[in-house]
Amino acid sequence: MSPLRELLARVPQRGRVRWIGVRPEARAPMLELEAVEARREAGLSGDHSRPGPRNARQVTLIQWEHLAVIGALLDRPAGQPLHAAELRRNIAVSGINLFSLKGRRFRIGQAILETTGWCQPCARLEQRLGPGTFQAVRGHGGITARVVQGGIIRLNDELYVEPL
Repeated sequence: MSPLRELLARVPQRGRVRWIGVRPEARAPMLELEAVEARREAGLSGDHSRPGPRNARQVTLIQWEHLAVIGALLDRPAGQPLHAAELRRNIAVSGINLFSLKGRRFRIGQAILETTGWCQPCARLEQRLGPGTFQAVRGHGGITARVVQGGIIRLNDELYVEPL
């Protein structure tokens, strides 16, 4: 194995769930939760995302640390970071670079998820949060995932990468 492949395969960090939310309907306000059930091939209970094995966006995750970065890029006052619900992602995680999960399976609480791609910003964010939001979120929007093993995910649960 090449040194670069070795570095990419090794993810020693562990993350921690800092926020959980679901969208009961498209464009409906986010509901903040302390725990949620991740259902195999269906996503999170109570979330409107389309179920099914082909849906690559069953769950969306964002880097907790990126909320402050996006807030700064939007020129929000210090001490008033963006809230995870404003970006409409399901789970905010701290302590691990979500981009290191590319092509990997990872465990959060009882559930195992598989990264399916990057979560790009949409035009609605610009409408909801104001001019510049689309550009501020680019590269900081998080990842999309699908549930491969169901289970309960709770606030403060650890996120760690499953071995290859």
